[in-house]
Amino acid sequence: VCAAAEPPLRWEPRCRQQLRHLQDGGRIAAPLPPRLEGRWVSTGCEVRPGPEFLTRSYLFYTNRLFKAYQFYYWDPSCRDPSYSLVIKGKLRLRQASWITRGATEADYHLHKVGIVFHSQKAMREVAAWINQTSGEGCRGFLPPGRAWAPGALYELLSAKTERDCTAALGFAMHELSLVRVEQRYEPGPRAQQSGSRLVEELYLGDIHTDWPERLRYRPTGYQRPMQSAVHHVHPCPACGIIYRADEHHPPILPARAQLPMQLGGSWVSTHCEVRPAVLFLTRYFIFHANNHTWEGYYYHYSDPLCRQPTFTIYASGHYTQGIPSSKVRGGTELAFKVTQARVTPMDQVTVMMLNSSEPGSCGLASSWSAGVEQDITPTNGCLALGIKLPHTEYELFKTEQDTQERSLLYVGERPTDGSSPDSPDKRPTSYQAPLIQCAGASEEFSNYVSLKYLGRKDANGNEALKPLPVAFLLFVALLFLRWD
Repeated sequence: VCAAAEPPLRWEPRCRQQLRHLQDGGRIAAPLPPRLEGRWVSTGCEVRPGPEFLTRSYLFYTNRLFKAYQFYYWDPSCRDPSYSLVIKGKLRLRQASWITRGATEADYHLHKVGIVFHSQKAMREVAAWINQTSGEGCRGFLPPGRAWAPGALYELLSAKTERDCTAALGFAMHELSLVRVEQRYEPGPRAQQSGSRLVEELYLGDIHTDWPERLRYRPTGYQRPMQSAVHHVHPCPACGIIYRADEHHPPILPARAQLPMQLGGSWVSTHCEVRPAVLFLTRYFIFHANNHTWEGYYYHYSDPLCRQPTFTIYASGHYTQGIPSSKVRGGTELAFKVTQARVTPMDQVTVMMLNSSEPGSCGLASSWSAGVEQDITPTNGCLALGIKLPHTEYELFKTEQDTQERSLLYVGERPTDGSSPDSPDKRPTSYQAPLIQCAGASEEFSNYVSLKYLGRKDANGNEALKPLPVAFLLFVALLFLRWD
């Protein structure tokens, strides 16, 4: 199917509106260098690989010093605190990143890290980790059987004494080495309200999905953003609670009803997403719950606002009935099989790469052209893009509602090393950025959504391709692709 032969479609207005919003960059500004001064807080309970459940509150001063709180929990609702870390240090912004476009590289130095335990159980477990895995200077960090002292602060790291007992916790602040601040204006929370609110988000470097690697990994993607304590999305019940917390009084987030896993319908990205190894993309998924089939689209871009398309992939297949995860509370385990895929190159760099691929490894040899889709199912995928067909991936899903009662879908985080979760032991233990539901099961598209382009002039006055904001794929490992 080529771009000129598009079947008539019944568009669901909310999906089209959200996709256009993403295509327009969402009226986002990303100042360089970013201004970090002030307090930044989590907007809800966060899940890191492991899994770890936490909330964060970071304060940056004008003299480059910072004080950061990380609150850890036993549960995925962040209502049962385990321990809190208080982290003090200094941060120096450097130059714009040569690897991750739109980001700023930074150097940091830790002065102190302290820990406060919120139960005897937490104290006993953490002390055992440190005593078993740390070097000579940390053995005996806490004597076995020592009673829990509420509010007591124990020193894990001190630059002055050169003591560092944080490794046993998998703790590192490498997230501070990659920084991006985005500013946008959100409409008022109620339809009858006029005007808009400024929202500022702080994106810090991602956490490696493999526990042993996280201590030495230097980020090239981002984790879930924090928001300015002053300029945040309203309403945000968690923001004020986290803002007022400290290491002795960890935030207890409001109880939330757990939603059953109902995939049926259409889901789209809420913003331009960044993956490790410098991939910028947006996603659009359609799940047909009646027969457990799915369709997915990934639009890939070369810029952090998702305005310069490089290639698009459509994939489809079927998925299994979900079962509750035994490892990540609140999550649902599924297996997805990819049986078909189509690729549309959207710039000349991608066209050249695909045309130079080995014959029989990615569609028809030397036949790729910009804006024209090809089926790569007959060649069992596309070696140049790392796609293998058929292909099974073991996934982790979660559904929630946001403060405006919109349905959100969290899909398992992709492995940082570029591999695929193609075996049960590689199933994710954390999540990607959420997708928002834009059409219910009764509004699913029954036709394949092909691509459509509008001609526009590039900087040189030549005709350029502009995609209508349609959508993207699901669950295909497309990693370590970099466009200069």
